Amino acid sequence: MARVPVAARNRIIRTLTRRRPNRHAPELAAQPHPWKRALGMTVVVLVGAWLGLLIVGNVRTQVGPMNTTMALRPSLSGGTKINVSPLGALTLDSHVAPVRLDVNVDQLDPVRSQALVDHPERLAGLQDEVARDVEHGTLDLALRSCVAVVSGATALGLAVYRRPRRALAAGGLALTLLAASGATAYATWNPKSVLEPKFSGLLSSAPSLVGNARSIVTEFDVYQKELARLVTNVTKLYDVTSTLPAYRPDPSTIRVLHVSDIHLNPASWKIIASLVTEYKVNVIVDSGDTMDHGTAAENGFLDPIADLGAPYVWVRGNHDSLLTQSYLERMKNVRVLDDGRAQTIAGLRFAGIGDPQFTPDRSGRPGGNAAEELAGDRLATALRDQRAAGTPVDVAVAHEPSAARRTDGEVPLVLAGHLHHEQTEVMKRGTRLRLEGSTGGSGLRAVEGKYPDPVEASILYFDRATRRLQAWDEIRLGGLGLTTAEVSRHLPEENRPGANPTPSAPTTPSGTASPTGP
Repeated sequence: MARVPVAARNRIIRTLTRRRPNRHAPELAAQPHPWKRALGMTVVVLVGAWLGLLIVGNVRTQVGPMNTTMALRPSLSGGTKINVSPLGALTLDSHVAPVRLDVNVDQLDPVRSQALVDHPERLAGLQDEVARDVEHGTLDLALRSCVAVVSGATALGLAVYRRPRRALAAGGLALTLLAASGATAYATWNPKSVLEPKFSGLLSSAPSLVGNARSIVTEFDVYQKELARLVTNVTKLYDVTSTLPAYRPDPSTIRVLHVSDIHLNPASWKIIASLVTEYKVNVIVDSGDTMDHGTAAENGFLDPIADLGAPYVWVRGNHDSLLTQSYLERMKNVRVLDDGRAQTIAGLRFAGIGDPQFTPDRSGRPGGNAAEELAGDRLATALRDQRAAGTPVDVAVAHEPSAARRTDGEVPLVLAGHLHHEQTEVMKRGTRLRLEGSTGGSGLRAVEGKYPDPVEASILYFDRATRRLQAWDEIRLGGLGLTTAEVSRHLPEENRPGANPTPSAPTTPSGTASPTGP
């Protein structure tokens, strides 16, 4: 037998002993990590469910005399948004879940609307009819949404994975996600959210759509059935007679416009004048910083106050000088509050104190906070003296919050500003502290940040008999270059449905209830 060369023999041995390649190796190497597969499936489920809701998740339904479209939309905060074109939108903090309920009021049925005009007595039964319509529409929306999310996630899963089992798994996960969102919304459902809606759109229509403070306080049944009641109210004023009803506040309600920190913004006067007219304001309260530097040259800026159409109650801020105060004291419709002296204006007793500091350069001064607290103590002493004399003060006014806080327990309500943002709290001894934002949009400082500061003001509603705060509307307008408007209705806890009546307050020697509570 011929001998095989050594080199050839070695090649044969290497060939025979070489490991055979694994034909499955490329496939195994291409498999992603489990967390990547889970992330990919999550993205497919979310995108597919969203597309399904967007394409086929809408339900058109008749609600009373209105044609509406209901839909569920992904959302980080949840809630309910009711679009009432062309008036704007109402936003309710109705629930916390990753889905938001959108209700679009498309149009009114002319035949059914005319029937309401011809037979206004049918409005009495309209609320029950709307409730039934909303219930049927919501059930239809729930079923349609289930089909939409399953179809969308399954279709996208099939397109991405090209495997029926993976596609069905995506559809099942989408259905589970929708069910979990629905359970979360049900668990966090807040039926009282309709009492504090946020209205955005035409500012002139906001008071009519949000409603009268007096009626909200005394007629809670109008607001207790959430969406059904609200849609009914919209129906009444939307287009039954093709004319939006004018806002008619209850004659027994005292309406106070609270402004602050105008900071030489000339646009503020037109906004204030519009609010005075629209809301039938009885008195304007300015909690200071009307000026920026407090110089005599700026005094002409104050002249429009004489034509605002309501008494103007003012306290000095840290940007307002004594020259500013003297100029305002000479104006007929201005009442300057200082040193705690009380004045009765439009049926309410006001007392206030000017800011003890004058810092037009925005600098801090040593002992400044102590000076503010000392001024607050002087105001609190004056409030106690007024109450002992049988003439208690209804509203106290200061510029700096630290001074306002010293009045806790001496007055039902104290107003302040200075911080350029709105805030409301009930302090430990029962006094409600209400801070106003900047009605001037922070003046020239509005352009210092990335976004312009909003223009903020509030309408406070007081019962004429008790002189207690019943409700307030927070008004926010877009800053420089913006055209947005938002009105938020708020109620004190004691005025909400189901609230326990407050215990009787101690009385002063004259028999008047002592204002120690909110």
